[in-house]
Amino acid sequence: MQRSFDDLGTPLAEVTFVVIDLETTGGSPASSAITEVGAVKLRGGECLGTFQTLVNPGLAIPPEITYLTGITQAMVLPAPRIEAVLPSLLEFCGDAVVVGHNVRFDLSFLDAALVATGRPRLANRSVDTCALARRLVRDEVPNCKLSTLAQHFRVGHRPTHRALDDALATGEVLHALLERAGSLGVLALDDLLALPTIQGHPLVAKLALTAGLPRKPGVYLFKDAGGRVLYVGKAVDLRRRVRSYFSGDDRRKIGSLLRETHAIDHIVTSGELEAGVLEVRLIAELAPRFNRQAKLWRKYAYVKLTLDERFPRFSVVRVPKADDGCLYLGPLASSAAAKLVIEAVESAAPIRRCTGRPTRVPRPAACTPAQLGVALCPCAGGVAEADYDEVVERVVRGLTREPSLLLRPLEDRMRALAAVQRYEEAAAVRERAAALSRAIARQRRLDALRRSGRVTVAVDGEGEFVLDHGRLVRAGDGGLFGAGTPVAGPVPRELVDELSTVASYLDAKAARLRLVESEGELAWPLPRLPRYEPRKAVARIA
Repeated sequence: MQRSFDDLGTPLAEVTFVVIDLETTGGSPASSAITEVGAVKLRGGECLGTFQTLVNPGLAIPPEITYLTGITQAMVLPAPRIEAVLPSLLEFCGDAVVVGHNVRFDLSFLDAALVATGRPRLANRSVDTCALARRLVRDEVPNCKLSTLAQHFRVGHRPTHRALDDALATGEVLHALLERAGSLGVLALDDLLALPTIQGHPLVAKLALTAGLPRKPGVYLFKDAGGRVLYVGKAVDLRRRVRSYFSGDDRRKIGSLLRETHAIDHIVTSGELEAGVLEVRLIAELAPRFNRQAKLWRKYAYVKLTLDERFPRFSVVRVPKADDGCLYLGPLASSAAAKLVIEAVESAAPIRRCTGRPTRVPRPAACTPAQLGVALCPCAGGVAEADYDEVVERVVRGLTREPSLLLRPLEDRMRALAAVQRYEEAAAVRERAAALSRAIARQRRLDALRRSGRVTVAVDGEGEFVLDHGRLVRAGDGGLFGAGTPVAGPVPRELVDELSTVASYLDAKAARLRLVESEGELAWPLPRLPRYEPRKAVARIA
């Protein structure tokens, strides 16, 4: 069962723990059986009850086990079998968090017994005091055995290899470890469950920086010793997300980020959308060194169709002009991405590829693409202006209203190449078609948002928010404020990621979304475009 944030965020003082210890005839549940069960229920440092019983294993107890535990065959013969013990033990445990020293050993025997009696495996969350000790006190003790830890913490109960004694000792060791964990900001159940996976010294000491983070949606900011923002991120649960950076994240830059971090600030938002938009705006404003997006924005580029000249052509530009009458697609991730889209269109329509300005006097020879028959060449006078305008008009329709005019020729080309086993060339055409399809689909979404005007939308469970030409201007009772973007002209590069964030949110929440008020139409009006990315291989068994 998936737990809620409130459940996992329960303060440790309010969590009920059941410490379990088993004695067995051996080390594997496949060939051994349980001889004794001991359990103690704890909450807020107090003992709520104990559970103890010998168990008839149904097989002989090896002499070395009797020597270790003191449990003899005569002691277990009158005892109940494990199938008779399980109902009482399950009732005692309830939905408490199960604790054990090397708890996987105890759970493996319990699960085997449950399965053998037709019951489901134990679903309770579990805590391993051995794993906690390795994280918290490994440098203070020669090993993390229960007897060593009991002596180190001077607990009142000493382990004796008897189930209840060992469970009582484990409970006291747990409380001692929780005190240590508190200094690292481990204050609630989710913190405790994640602690064994936290990275080791020296970064683990910085967990205390997360102590004040709430379990609410918002934006977090990692800052260095000088107060400069190193990284900005968003989260549905701020505390959980930030603490996850310490728990096994193997991204290369995470270690460097945490080493430089001296403070972690946060801004609580009304919900997921406001957090996503605020993250984008802060990254654009602050350009944090560890945010990859802050570097990618400099690479954004547009595909431009030069409708302001006699024989339009394609080019890649960094900064578009709002009123030059040209058609723009983008911005795209990079110049390379823009060039790939241009190659796709040029493969589907014979628009000119030369970059010179056609003159009234034709040149003596056509350009190379024209000689190869893949493009028209107005420079050499090989095409009338009216005929060329028809090609341009088809390209414009393909990029705006009828994508099939450009995608269908690419599909036909792919099939033709595959039919003659020219698979590498077919794959190259597929890559161009995929790039063009993605670019057109993205452009549709952004243009539809900008045309929608001022819109009030409600999402079940997340309240209302107001968009103005795609920008978030109010969220919840207060939230963000800003001006909308003009509909005319290309999408400004500084706003494309915010608009994409809003569009993705609306797509994800479509089933829960309710339109409260709208000046225009909030819809993606054209049908879904085909995708050309290769399918993932599926293994087949003959």
